[in-house]
Amino acid sequence: MRDFRKLNVWEEAHKVILSIYKSTRNFSQEELYCLTLQLRKAAISIPNNIAEGCGRNSKKALYNFLNISRGSSSEVEYLLLLSYDLEYLDRENYSSLSSQLVQVRKKLNLFMQQICDDINVDDKRQNANGKTLTVNKLMANKLTANLQKD
Repeated sequence: MRDFRKLNVWEEAHKVILSIYKSTRNFSQEELYCLTLQLRKAAISIPNNIAEGCGRNSKKALYNFLNISRGSSSEVEYLLLLSYDLEYLDRENYSSLSSQLVQVRKKLNLFMQQICDDINVDDKRQNANGKTLTVNKLMANKLTANLQKD
């Protein structure tokens, strides 16, 4: 288990959600239960899944939660664009939020790569000790392949 508060990627994601909450205060009241709610929920999911993954007791579980977080960041990216196109966000606010989100995604990708590398090292150690490769090794190979596609 890790303390999520010590992770720079979590801290940056937390700052993004605070900025999004401030920005969505001015959205149309008719969007309160649609775009505003969806944007906030997707944005909350980014640091929330980082925190939840840190509470798990395996690197593979952490990686899976980080992957969910990365997916949520793509959802937020689209919802910010939609908000801009609907003129709920001005250019400056949209650019600032998008830039923050890009930085979070870069840090998230780096962290995911570190975790994936750790998974592979752990699996190589197991194999060197003469243990048979299990589904865990197959999962690590699949995760590595997914990272290389991105």
